[in-house]
Amino acid sequence: MEGHNLIMSASGWRKIFTASGEENDTSPDIGLQNRLVAAVAAETFADYILSRTQNPFVVLGIDTRPTGPQIADTMLRIFMAKKIAVSYAGIIAAPEIMAYSHTADAFVYISASHNPIGHNGIKFGLNDGGVLGAEENRALSVEFEKRWQNEDEEAKVQDLASKCHDVDLDWVFTESVAVMREATSVYRSFAKTTISGTENISRQNKFFAEIRRSVLDERLGVVCDMNGSARTLSIDADFFKECGISFHAINNRPGQIAHAIIPEPENLVYVASELEKLQAAGKREFLLGYMPDCDGDRGNIVFWNEKTQRAEMLRAQEVFALSVLSELAFSVYLKLDDSNDNSNSAMKIANYFKTRQSSPSPFAVVANCPTSMRIEEIASAFGAKVFRAEVGEANCVNLAREKRAEGYTVRILGEGSNGGNITHPSAVRDPLNTLFALIKLLVVRDSEDDEGRVKLGLFHLWCEASGQKEKYREDFSLTDVIASLPQYTTTGVSERRAILKVNSKNHAELKSRFQKIFEKQWSLQKEKLREKYGFESYEVFATNGTHEEKGLTDFSKSGTGGLKITFRGANEQSLAFIWMRGSGTESVFRVLSDVKGTGIEATEEEKKLLEWETKMILKADGQI
Repeated sequence: MEGHNLIMSASGWRKIFTASGEENDTSPDIGLQNRLVAAVAAETFADYILSRTQNPFVVLGIDTRPTGPQIADTMLRIFMAKKIAVSYAGIIAAPEIMAYSHTADAFVYISASHNPIGHNGIKFGLNDGGVLGAEENRALSVEFEKRWQNEDEEAKVQDLASKCHDVDLDWVFTESVAVMREATSVYRSFAKTTISGTENISRQNKFFAEIRRSVLDERLGVVCDMNGSARTLSIDADFFKECGISFHAINNRPGQIAHAIIPEPENLVYVASELEKLQAAGKREFLLGYMPDCDGDRGNIVFWNEKTQRAEMLRAQEVFALSVLSELAFSVYLKLDDSNDNSNSAMKIANYFKTRQSSPSPFAVVANCPTSMRIEEIASAFGAKVFRAEVGEANCVNLAREKRAEGYTVRILGEGSNGGNITHPSAVRDPLNTLFALIKLLVVRDSEDDEGRVKLGLFHLWCEASGQKEKYREDFSLTDVIASLPQYTTTGVSERRAILKVNSKNHAELKSRFQKIFEKQWSLQKEKLREKYGFESYEVFATNGTHEEKGLTDFSKSGTGGLKITFRGANEQSLAFIWMRGSGTESVFRVLSDVKGTGIEATEEEKKLLEWETKMILKADGQI
C-alpha cells in the first residue's frame, strides 16, 4: 500500500485525514486510503487487546472534527468483526472518555487535539485513564508498520470490515445515547474526586458546600469560548452552576469551530473580548475565562485584571505555575486539616515545614523538561521535590506513577511549556482541574472556627511558606497571586522564534555537532557571559521518556529526547537555561530559553540566549 503519512508518538497517531490532503479542509470525507489507515490501526489495536484479555470491552469516541464519524465507522466495523464488545460514546471530551475508560478494558479516541481542522488522529489507551506509555505505543507502531507493508493487508482488512453486519453497527450507534449518559455520570463523579482531593463522599460534599458558601459571599463567574469543541457536550456548564459559579459560553454548539483550534494567545482574544463585554455590562462576577482545544483536554486561561481593567491572557508557564502553587498549598491545607488541631496558624505551619525539611519529602511535582525553573522555587517553598520527564503528556504521567511507587505523593504534574495541568487521579489534562485550581486559590480563604482558631487559606499558606508575608492581604485577587509568583521570563512555545526548520534527520548527530560549536562558544564567551549574566558554569541534562540524565558529557546521548543546558551563578544558583527537542508530532525542532527575572533586562537576556542557541543549531545543521 502507499505511504500512510502518519506521525506516530506517545501522544497519538496523527495526519491530515481529509481525502483532499488539505489541512484546512472541512469536508467529512476521508477517502479510501485513509479508511485503510483507520482499518489497519483498528486491527492492530484489536489484536493487542485480545492478546491481553479475553472478551475485551472497548470504548470509542471522537472530538468534533468533520472526519471523525468516518474514521469511527471504519474502526467500529473492525472491532466488531474481531468479536470485541465496543461502546460508542460519540462526541466526547478526552478527559471524559479517559475517566470512563476505568469501566472498560481499553479506549480509542479519535482526535488531533489542537491541530488544524483537516487533521485527525487516534489515541489508544487501556483502563488506567491515560494513553499508552511510550514503550507500548512504540511496539504498537512497529506492528502497524509491519502490517501496512504486507501486500495482503488491504484485502485482509476489507474482508474483515465486510463481516460486520450493518444491523449490529446500527445498534451500537443507537446505544451511544445511553453510553454518553453513563460517561457523563462517571466523569462528574471523577471530577469531584479529583478537585476535592478525596474519594470520601462526605468530605467531597463538605468541600463543595464550602465553595458554594464562599461564592455566595463573593460572586464568581467563568466564561468559555467552546469553539465548537467536544466540551460543548461535556459537564462544564452544569458543574459550574452546581458549585454556585456563574457560567457563560460562546461558540457552544458541537462543530461550531469559529476560529483556529490551538488555544494560544492569538485565539484567546475571543474569550478575552467576551469577558470584557460581560464586565462592561455590569456582570462583575465574571473573573475567569478559558478556551479548550478540539478534544477538550487543554484549556488556556484569561483573567480579569482589576488594576488594568482588562481581560488579560495567562501565559502557559504561568497557568501551570499557579496550578502547582494551588495544589501544593491545597495538599498542605488537607494535611494540616487531618491533624487534631483544627487551626493551621502561622506557627503551626512554620513547625510543619521545619519538620519536613529534616526528613524526606513525600510531596513531589512532575514536569516536562522545558517547564520554567519557577516550579522548583514553588515546590521548594512547600518542601516538595521536582522530577522532570521528556516532552509528552504520557511521559509525565508515567514518571508520576513511578514516583508514587517510590513513596512520593504526586498530586500535580504536567507540561508547563504547554499550559494546563494533570491532577491525580486524572491521567490527562483537564481544563476543569486547571480552573478549579485557580478557583480554590480565590475561594479557600482564611476562616475562623467557633473557638476563634484561625485556619489559613491557600494564598495565605503560600505567602507564609515562600517568605512573602507582606504580600498577603485579606481582599486579595488573582492579580495579587500572580504577582507573588517567582519571576521568570520564558519563550512561549507557540512563538515563531521557538520553532526551527532543520534539514538533519538524525537529531543525535545534529546535537553532537551542536556540542562542538557550543563548547567552543562557551570557551570564547565565558568571560562575557559571566560579566553580563553572572554565568559561572553550566550543566547539561537529557530527558528521554521518564528518565532524566544529569551532567551529560555527550549531547548525542539525548537522541530524539530533550536537551537542556542550565547556566549557574557563583553560588550554584540556576540562573537560566536553553532547551531543544525535535517534535514527535510535527516536522519541526523546538527551542526555548528560560531566564530568572522579569523586566527589560530579563527580556533582553531571554532573547539573546535564544538567538545564540538558534544560531548554533542552524550552524550545526549546515544552514549558516
